[in-house]
Amino acid sequence: MSKRLWFYRLGIFAALVCGSAHFIISQSDRNESQAKYGIVVFRNVTIPMRDGVKLACDIYRPALNSSVVEGKFPVILERTPYGKASAEYWAEFFVPRGYIAIGQDVRGRFDSEGTWRPFRDDGNDGYDTAKWIGEQPWSDGGIGTVGTSYPGGTQHALALANPPYLKAMIPADSMSDFGRYGVRHNGAFEMRWMNWIFNIGGPEGSRESRDPQTRQALLRLGEQVREYAKGMPLRAGATPLQLIPEYESWLIEAMSHGDYDDFWKNSGADVVEHVAEYKDIPVYHLGGWYDSWGSQVANLNFVTLHQHKKSLQRLIMGPWTHGGRTRSYAGEAEFGPDAAINFNEFQLRWFDHWLKGIENGVDREPLVRIFVMGGGDARKTPEGRIFVGGHWRDENEWPLARAVAMPYYLHAHGVLSPTKPDREPPASYEFDPHHPVPTLGGNISSHNAPPSHHNSIERPGDSENLMEQGAYDQRCRANLWTCDDTRPLSARNDVLVFQTEPLPEELEVTGRLMVKLWASSNAPDTDFTAKLIDVYPPNHDFPAGVDLNVGDSIVRARYRGSLEHAELMKPGEIYPFTIEMYPTSLVFAKGHRIRLDISSSNFPRFDVNPNTGEPLNDNRRWAVALNTIYHDGQHPSHILLPVIPRK
Repeated sequence: MSKRLWFYRLGIFAALVCGSAHFIISQSDRNESQAKYGIVVFRNVTIPMRDGVKLACDIYRPALNSSVVEGKFPVILERTPYGKASAEYWAEFFVPRGYIAIGQDVRGRFDSEGTWRPFRDDGNDGYDTAKWIGEQPWSDGGIGTVGTSYPGGTQHALALANPPYLKAMIPADSMSDFGRYGVRHNGAFEMRWMNWIFNIGGPEGSRESRDPQTRQALLRLGEQVREYAKGMPLRAGATPLQLIPEYESWLIEAMSHGDYDDFWKNSGADVVEHVAEYKDIPVYHLGGWYDSWGSQVANLNFVTLHQHKKSLQRLIMGPWTHGGRTRSYAGEAEFGPDAAINFNEFQLRWFDHWLKGIENGVDREPLVRIFVMGGGDARKTPEGRIFVGGHWRDENEWPLARAVAMPYYLHAHGVLSPTKPDREPPASYEFDPHHPVPTLGGNISSHNAPPSHHNSIERPGDSENLMEQGAYDQRCRANLWTCDDTRPLSARNDVLVFQTEPLPEELEVTGRLMVKLWASSNAPDTDFTAKLIDVYPPNHDFPAGVDLNVGDSIVRARYRGSLEHAELMKPGEIYPFTIEMYPTSLVFAKGHRIRLDISSSNFPRFDVNPNTGEPLNDNRRWAVALNTIYHDGQHPSHILLPVIPRK
């Protein structure tokens, strides 16, 4: 087995294998392609691009008795930076059912020529690839696309190029609009992309990593990612990243470029800014409540395309982490076996209808399908997770029209209540960038990192990751490298905790999560973070209860008024801040508390603000900031919850 196949199988990249759990399909709509062919694979077929660069493909064709079946078939394409061999997993399912499968290395990755520039060339390259495929004698003129994460983004880049022959897509957990969220996040930088370059993109698939000595130097650098994360900023030429100059150049610029301008808007995968150019075809958008791209999938791409295109746009959101659709859990939360889906069967129904014309009813199903988390008995599962439970539900729109925007206001003494505040003193805390609040779960991907044997802060038994993803009890633990103790985060002086009384009845929250703060600082720039938490009362299995994170987000103060233009604060002046978390669907159970944590760091999910106002990723100084949150009649800081009325 090749190294790239083994690396992929380990799960560092989102695998497209099918799960063993359920996805509800009516018996009357089970018309689908049947497996009747074998497979013949043509390796490293090259396709010339308009500039002469050749991109490498593996082509999987239907066969009988080890011979290619003549005739025309629909094609399913994945364009990926993770090695085209990964297409083998889904090709083994689709090709026997009468499809041709093609995996292609994007420009500059693995076996393809050229220089890697994230998404900058994927529109033109995707167009040229689609045109070439449609002109082949074995193509029936129809192309569908698959892929998760970055390969989800290449699908959007392809559609933005409006190519011929493209008929349907399933972008899963898809990277897009990443100047808003994903790479920059309301002005802050998502540190997982530093880890992506250090541990995924650099040592696996880059042109330079083919040299054994260079690869060893890059692997060693990956082991030091925690040290570099704590030792920000990252400057050009100061690390072995100089051995892979295009990767170093992109990372340094992404960490330094905060303004949401043409650098991000014209990156090649910004759906919202370029929706007019997007090809009008059926798209099934798939995402997860704990995925790193959940906001783009649901709130941006689905909503925008549904409003502007005539073709069917469909949305499914599960309780998943990145690529976790075949699992029933996310972090420390278990949702039950129905939470997982058989992804190959899911995709087959979509492509059977749009590429083969099979009447299986997929076009008549409700527009939106969501997994509503909650309702479980909070027992400890054999794996040690808390049983959150949940169920699937069909909807006709997103966001839900029947949701009621319910404000919960911040009050003195840590109270969160629907009652609007009057005259209450503000709450202040010191934010020391040398001691940031540790990340405990969240909407995270590209988090994997090998353990370092040279890291002075590493202790035996540490997690091997840069950070953990999904739902986590908000208590520090000894095996996390960012934790100095085992206290709950609520015990920190730099975390302001606001929570309701125990709920008298269950409360469903489904939709967008908006926080409106009024705040000031003695620093010219700082960050403000918000985190929504479901507080479980103590029970037999969890005698201390569980503080389970639902969503979180951040805003860099210099971008409080506009993502496009930075403006430093005046010390002591009160400003409004809007912080939007990723969407969710959760039932807060009777007896639970709704909690909102306000602070100024969440590391290493986001880079730490030095509070000095210096250029991004170019500071030489650090300062402790005194930050103040206001909650009075003139400054009614609150979280706006989309509450679903009880029937």
